[in-house]
Amino acid sequence: MRRILIIGGGYAGFYTAWQLEKKLRPDEAEITIVEPRSYMTYQPFLPEVVAGSVEARHVAISLRSNLRRTTIVPGRVTSITHADKRVQVEMPDGPPRTLEYDIIVVTAGAVTRTFPIEGLAENAIGLKTVEEAVAVRDRLLTSVERAAALPDGPERRRLLTFTVVGGGFSGVEIFGEMLALATALLRSYPELSFSELSFHLIEANTRILPEVTDKPGEWVVKHLTQRGAHIHLGTQLVSARDGHVVLSTGEEYDTNVLVWAAGNAANPVVASQADLPIDPRGLILTRADLRIGTDTMIVEDAWAAGDNAFVPDLAIGEGARAVPNAQHAVRQAKRLAKNLAAVLRGDRPVAYLHHSLGTVATLGLGYGIFQYRRIVIKGALAWLMHRGYHVLAVPTWQRKARVLALWIVAFLFGRDIIALPYVQQPRAAFLAAIPAPVPRPAALPPAEHAAAAEAQPATEAKPVAEAEPIAEVRRAG
Repeated sequence: MRRILIIGGGYAGFYTAWQLEKKLRPDEAEITIVEPRSYMTYQPFLPEVVAGSVEARHVAISLRSNLRRTTIVPGRVTSITHADKRVQVEMPDGPPRTLEYDIIVVTAGAVTRTFPIEGLAENAIGLKTVEEAVAVRDRLLTSVERAAALPDGPERRRLLTFTVVGGGFSGVEIFGEMLALATALLRSYPELSFSELSFHLIEANTRILPEVTDKPGEWVVKHLTQRGAHIHLGTQLVSARDGHVVLSTGEEYDTNVLVWAAGNAANPVVASQADLPIDPRGLILTRADLRIGTDTMIVEDAWAAGDNAFVPDLAIGEGARAVPNAQHAVRQAKRLAKNLAAVLRGDRPVAYLHHSLGTVATLGLGYGIFQYRRIVIKGALAWLMHRGYHVLAVPTWQRKARVLALWIVAFLFGRDIIALPYVQQPRAAFLAAIPAPVPRPAALPPAEHAAAAEAQPATEAKPVAEAEPIAEVRRAG
């Protein structure tokens, strides 16, 4: 019985464990996965959670419901010592734990890349978790609700100004969905007009969507501009203090919603708290067969995949890294599980090779773009392709059915525009219902207290026998 320890329950970690359960007999290995959350997040649906097209819980795939033979440890790995084959795990309750293993699979993923920008930590919302997507949605809906009750002025304009930093797929998709949602809300808010909405997309590079070629990227910029958006290319965010945005071009404005989608950074545990080989960016050096190491060196009993690994992309050529996206993470995990099972049985692993299926992005309800090599599809057809691909790609038939059913309901009855901002403060209503304590009169000094007692007229105590006949009254009643 080999002890297989998987670090991280994202795409790569979840699919690795899922496939290992299918490929290994129960008596071949014990599988353990360490993940602080009890679910895997299907991140391509986060922009649709913001738009209300997908229910938040439908993008969360339960680990315990789907990994029947895997032990789930709900903690966070803080260090990896492969020389001793041990990891330290910070637990939500109780002291840290030390886990020992025979084989390790590092799929810890990446973290949000940030910069020391004034006001960023206090005002921005990221876009890597379902909780962040729900917060963005509630903030947008609440901003529109509050703005509709205000007269024209600086505060109303601030509430109707929305900013997204990052022009990659995540940033562009959430920007397009937010723009579509806010535009649709105007039908329910006759107090507002389209000209009052102000959407800003900020990208440091001179183009957006680096995964597509120049012309499709230019079309996206033109399309979003025609829908009323402001696209700032070659521009950096300088400050966001108190919601006041200052750009490197000198432009300034106030915003109530600031979404940070400016890419990923290496996982700090992998980059600095593990005795595994890494590259200058903090990514684990991984061979084409997904074992940790290089072409000339193998780290025994160590595997890696996903966003925390530098996996060679053989479909592109020497020195290329597989793009850190869901398409590669899922397929790397499946190949890793096959290779690991093969090695346990004495067979040779096979190199990971995947030719891209193309890239597809949603730009809001009814809008999208798809590119496969020289084939480019725009508009409603690309949007339908986006939905069709992802409803097939989301794990488990249960989640596929739930997502598809919600899309049908939304098509028949329209968007759900309910905001639940107080979910993040669940005790607010309860605390407001508790009455304030009545202040007690200040205690008198002993001398004054005695004088006050003498000044009170004496009252004759009523004998007990003369008390009201309570028993008789009750019987009579």
